[in-house]
Amino acid sequence: MRRSIATVSLSGTLEEKLSAAAEVGFDGVEIFENDLIASPLAPREIRALAGELGLTIDLYQPFRDFEGVDDTRLAANLRRAEAKFALMVELGVDTLLVCSNATPSAIGDDARSATQLRALAETAEPYGVRVAYEALAWGSHVSTYGHSWRIVEAADHPSLGVCLDSFHILSRDDDPAGIRDIPAEKIFFLQLADAPRMDMNVLQWSRHHRCFPGQGGFDLTAFTDHVIAAGYRGPLSLEVFNDVFRASDPDRTAADALRSLSALEDAVARTREAPEQGGGAASPDAGNASVRLKRLPDLVPAEGLGFVEVAADDPASARTRAVLSALGFAHTRDHRSKPVELWEHGRTRILLNSADPRLGHTWSGDAAVTALGVDVADPEQVAARAERLSAPALSRRRDPSEARLRAVAAPDGTAVFLCPPGSAGGADWTEDFSAPAVDHRREGAPTPITGIDHIGLHQPFDHFDEASLFYQALFGLSPSENTDLASPDGLVRSRVLTRPGPEPGPRIALNVSVLGRGPQADAAGGAQHIALACDDIVAVARAMAAAGEPPIRVSDNYYDDLAARTGLSPARCELMRGLGLLYDSDGAGEFLHLYSPLLDGRLFFEVVQRIDGYEGYGAVNTHVRMAAHRAERRAEHRAERGA
Repeated sequence: MRRSIATVSLSGTLEEKLSAAAEVGFDGVEIFENDLIASPLAPREIRALAGELGLTIDLYQPFRDFEGVDDTRLAANLRRAEAKFALMVELGVDTLLVCSNATPSAIGDDARSATQLRALAETAEPYGVRVAYEALAWGSHVSTYGHSWRIVEAADHPSLGVCLDSFHILSRDDDPAGIRDIPAEKIFFLQLADAPRMDMNVLQWSRHHRCFPGQGGFDLTAFTDHVIAAGYRGPLSLEVFNDVFRASDPDRTAADALRSLSALEDAVARTREAPEQGGGAASPDAGNASVRLKRLPDLVPAEGLGFVEVAADDPASARTRAVLSALGFAHTRDHRSKPVELWEHGRTRILLNSADPRLGHTWSGDAAVTALGVDVADPEQVAARAERLSAPALSRRRDPSEARLRAVAAPDGTAVFLCPPGSAGGADWTEDFSAPAVDHRREGAPTPITGIDHIGLHQPFDHFDEASLFYQALFGLSPSENTDLASPDGLVRSRVLTRPGPEPGPRIALNVSVLGRGPQADAAGGAQHIALACDDIVAVARAMAAAGEPPIRVSDNYYDDLAARTGLSPARCELMRGLGLLYDSDGAGEFLHLYSPLLDGRLFFEVVQRIDGYEGYGAVNTHVRMAAHRAERRAEHRAERGA
């Protein structure tokens, strides 16, 4: 199906918005009236520009507060509409979006509204324009799609139909199944938007918090399937009001938008094909050849993390080596052509990169996670899927004899390497690490580390939802609900992506400073960390202390409160106090974790022990960690000033 986007979804001038939409591959646009009014180009020039860019103009919007008015206001509204119809002819667009009246003076009389909308359609007909009537979720009297359809049906004019907007329907928890009963020829337009579930005024929710499909809490796959089952064959169009998108690079936002539509269209196609693959009941027209939904290459689930790469320049690299050694890692080998060290603990691998700029990674100079090695069964298919999802491939300097690892760039610049089967067992990319290791405290004391539990990646303020969709669409990871964490430097929002099922695959926690306060707030949010799993955290803590790299100190107040609010024995609380361990439980299992000091003000390690199926991440303790790291950072700054 054709793909379109409303210009209100992008930042910039109208000309910049059209260029961004065309560059990533959209077929058409909805022109938002404010964008046209602010443009120095005449309507015919905008039409010509869109044509040069390969875009159709699919909708002009919005026309507000037309129906449910007295006769005097109706006459004025029809004059206003006729001017818009003439403009639309110049613009080359044949469909006008008319919103249900949302003014306090609107008259709640369906017969009157039907008569007035018929008059509007009759006025539009000579101009070759259609009128798509949309029920606003906050409309004074018409706020549901079923109500808007009844009025359109009563008006009974070929130039009048409905516009279906997923936000207006799903934000009211309205059942979209009834869409299937609307005749196909009467569904003039479809607008798609997702949104996080929020308990707030629906108008404010709509104007500020919409997002692209897959980034919120609505089931847009089922919604879109209902519309297609009704016979709709027009464009899939995005209309997203979002404060972040309005301030972001329009090219990035357009790419994110198209990725969301690609993933949605693929999901709908697979839903409709499910019976052929042994699934459930098909949509009534699943075999209709006129339904042309674009499929992506099949999803290849992420199986785990083959490695995590840390970039650290001196002195952070020396501190990173010391902490890795204290955690029981050994520096085993060096890359034969790149300044990268391989640190191993059993089959758990950390790469330490001395930040050679030729590797093509985005790196700020602080110690940070710069690359992930994701284990997948078919890297070539994942790479093909990534290309269709507007995820750019990373070019890499590689000697001919080295492993040919495909890599793509995540929205925050993290390099995501696609590791083939067998690499975890020592084949493929690990063979590139053939140089003898330079001795950097090579052997750590034995510790019961068992693997990588999860990764915490800080996201730039305007990439949070984009990154979430990237990992969902590319690897089949599912997002948790957002968790807001109170940092001493401001609110941090966290969302964890995992693979559903008994084997979770990689766990990736995305973190963002809610107010986007810049690098200092970002670091204070503690967004870059590697969490290592173990089966005896007491032994790990003792080994770290013995190696001179003990976990961060946790306040005595924490343990006093822990003793008061839990049934833990005094002896166990004192053991945790002495070792810097934190505790959580979810009613079934328990969670013990500790944190390393900050490395160069940004990166830290976490060690976790999950007991009896605990599935969380110890969020109840995050503010304690943030406060401890902040105190550590301030102490270092005071020492530097004193020096």
